[in-house]
Amino acid sequence: MRVIAGAAKGKRLKSPVSDTTRPIMDRVKTALFDILAFRIAEKTVLDLFAGVGSVGIEALSRGASHAVFIEMNLPIIRVLRENLANTGFTAQAAVHHSDAFAYIPRAAAARAKFDIIYIAPPQYKGMAQRALRAVIENHLAAPGGLLIVQIHPRERSEFTQQFANFTLTDERTYGSTSLLFYSEAALESV
Repeated sequence: MRVIAGAAKGKRLKSPVSDTTRPIMDRVKTALFDILAFRIAEKTVLDLFAGVGSVGIEALSRGASHAVFIEMNLPIIRVLRENLANTGFTAQAAVHHSDAFAYIPRAAAARAKFDIIYIAPPQYKGMAQRALRAVIENHLAAPGGLLIVQIHPRERSEFTQQFANFTLTDERTYGSTSLLFYSEAALESV
């Protein structure tokens, strides 16, 4: 696993020593950031279920101004912090040792807003849909924000075209990984 482009291009990221995380494959990460290419600069990113931080670190490398990483596994957080130090992004990052579902209402209470929110929970536990709903209901997306959900294609049937005021605007599948992109639905003019 490595940083694909930007300021930290080519830097290797440490991988977890456990099977409790599922790092995004480099080819999926490349495709994701090809889609996001012009939406990253100076944006704030929330990496829920961050694992070793591959997505948030890639965003920072490509010009995001700040990234918040949420991970509850302490040994994995240690690897995440090492990856941030190795890539030189510690100052642009906040790492929270927390359950994502406990963090979301705390962030809402602090009025935190994020331009890009990446949701990649453990598969087949119904957590992806629950996390997406919690992010939307707690208004964590900044105006014009983008929510991206990483799931296994078999989990796709759990997702609708619309969640509250967010609409599925794009969907891509790369082998055993699907990425669902939700954007705020445009308000109809009266």
